[in-house]
Amino acid sequence: MAAMLVRHLSFSWFVGVLRLTIKYLDLLVRWLQQPQIILLKEGTDTSQGKAQVVSNINACTAVADAVRTTLGPRGMDKLIHDEKGSTTISNDGATIMKLLDIVHPAAKILVDIAKSQDSEVGDGTTTVVLLAGEFLKEAKPFIEDGVHPQNLIRSYRTASFLAINKIKETAVSIEGKSLEEKKSLLAKCAATTLSSKLIGGEKEFFASMVVDAVLAIGNDDRLNLIGIKKVPGGNMRDSFLVNGVAFKKTFSYAGFEQQPKKFLNSKILLLNIELELKSEKENAEIRLSDPLQYQSIVDAEWNIIYDKLDKCVKSGAKIVLSRLAIGDLATQVLGSCEVFEERQVGNERFNIFNGCPSGQTATIVLRGGADQFIDEAERSLHDAIMIVRRALKNSTIVPGGGAIDMELSRYLRLHARTIAGKSQLFINSYAKALEVIPRQLCDNAGFDPTDVLNKLRQKHASGEGANFGVEINTGGIADSFANFVWEPAVVKINAINAATEAACLILSVDETVKNPKSESAQGEAAANAMAGRGGPAFRGRGGRGMRRR
Repeated sequence: MAAMLVRHLSFSWFVGVLRLTIKYLDLLVRWLQQPQIILLKEGTDTSQGKAQVVSNINACTAVADAVRTTLGPRGMDKLIHDEKGSTTISNDGATIMKLLDIVHPAAKILVDIAKSQDSEVGDGTTTVVLLAGEFLKEAKPFIEDGVHPQNLIRSYRTASFLAINKIKETAVSIEGKSLEEKKSLLAKCAATTLSSKLIGGEKEFFASMVVDAVLAIGNDDRLNLIGIKKVPGGNMRDSFLVNGVAFKKTFSYAGFEQQPKKFLNSKILLLNIELELKSEKENAEIRLSDPLQYQSIVDAEWNIIYDKLDKCVKSGAKIVLSRLAIGDLATQVLGSCEVFEERQVGNERFNIFNGCPSGQTATIVLRGGADQFIDEAERSLHDAIMIVRRALKNSTIVPGGGAIDMELSRYLRLHARTIAGKSQLFINSYAKALEVIPRQLCDNAGFDPTDVLNKLRQKHASGEGANFGVEINTGGIADSFANFVWEPAVVKINAINAATEAACLILSVDETVKNPKSESAQGEAAANAMAGRGGPAFRGRGGRGMRRR
């Protein structure tokens, strides 16, 4: 009886499963018969969900790792060799990010914030990339555990707001100082920037040069008013600052060796015309009925030239500069300078105009060995010039060497304890990420980061160590403010702002859609590449007669 009952139950179960299977198969067939909605064309690649967010974080972390070792005074340089065969040696974050030619769509955001930091404040490009990478690295475990990205974004923005307000509270103003005091403070900021560069060994020499150049242009903040001329050869200390204009151009006319090469308080004539027979811009045709009339035309041309020369002599100018070979028949302006000198610099002859009263401009002539070295020196001076300009305008400074980062980390950790809920963990992670700057400074200098960071945490927690950062020479900790390791507050504010925005933007992306290239677009591109272009025709010019004496 029991055997028959089991057999009956098994048969009933089998029938039930069979009916359920038939039902689902029927639903599947009906679904397949319905017309499908196609949103994206064939070949489109889509990635979405948690895995996509984690993938983007991994890509950004890899980019941050590429520039990590360039941070600080003991940072290493990168040699980048491009497809054209040119090599670049640099430890400037923006330069490296630009030359890496990154193709990952999410990682390109880090390139953009590095460029933004460079154009806005000039320095801190490596810092901003490192911070963004570390914010994402700290967010990764939460994303993998199922935390919604918007919760992280909300907490990160709150932490950024608190950190920036703390920077503004602790920043020290240099406003109201005398000119000499201000120059000394600005030189300290420039030296801090240059300490991490290739020319860091001569940072005091170049820092004072940069400050003088920035003060020479006054309130005009156009960067192109400070010219940098590169002359290979010599050593770094052969570089010099011209409080005016310097350019490569030698005297090249008959008897120029006998001409004086130096004038004091001389007038300068700037022309927008040529001092030769004027060439017609358009084709011209003159019809003469009498051959004798041709000589009168030649005489008229020469008379125009002599008239120009007579006016130049009557002006009293000792130096005449003509901008264009072909131009309008008008003189524009008569200037003056304290000293004009033609000087040999390396293999080049430079015309140097010093002490121009109405022209607020300066020129730095850079000397050095290899071309790559001079190019990197130019990039370094650009950063220092930008820092001094920003310090002049914003006039608040904070201690460097990782001191301000450790103080912000301590402040945010304390604030996180006052918050209930998951946000406490997220703000705590943000605070931990800020420690990447002093940790990397230690790593790049060969010190033990765990030991140094523990000392810094203890010092900052005592309430008396807000200005303490990494002592890069001994491997310990020291008062960065007392050691004149300063940076403008705007550098740190902009870096934290940009890094937080980039991290929040990357966390908010949960899907990447990659459209395939259109076949018609590929065909059109190929056709354009194969199409030839004709060049402009050449036009000949006739000869000229001579003035009749």
